[in-house]
Amino acid sequence: MTDAAVVEDEIEPKSSKLPLILGLVFLLVGGGGGFFAAWSGLILGGESEVVEVEAPKEEGAPEVVFVPLDPITVSLPQSSAQDHLIFRAHLEVGAQHVSDVEAVLPRVIDVLNGYLRAIDAQDITNPSALTRLRAQMLRRVQVVTSPEQVKDLLIMEFVLN
Repeated sequence: MTDAAVVEDEIEPKSSKLPLILGLVFLLVGGGGGFFAAWSGLILGGESEVVEVEAPKEEGAPEVVFVPLDPITVSLPQSSAQDHLIFRAHLEVGAQHVSDVEAVLPRVIDVLNGYLRAIDAQDITNPSALTRLRAQMLRRVQVVTSPEQVKDLLIMEFVLN
């Protein structure tokens, strides 16, 4: 009787792997369905459809013209790591003021050249300095022209070498 008890303990019925396989299949199907629902926007809001509407053009709305400035090359002090600053920009001007601004371009170049020569080399190398420099240069250009004539200064090239 002891041999029969030992044989019964050793022979246990094999458990079925069907629940494990079904669980994995349902997991994959559910995950794929959830991904598709989130990706297509059925759940979590998704991206709203962007409709581009062309604004009606007002009669007399000012057109904008970009007036290029001649490139300016500034020699930096010997104490700085770089030798030169190359600066190129465009002025955003209302279409009705283009001829007025072009008439004073030499004065604008002179003001910018003087400002760029007067700033410190450390001010130029600071990564956040470009925004401040741009604002300072725009203010000086608007003093030479007028705030109504020049709307913005767009820096096209600012290279230290």
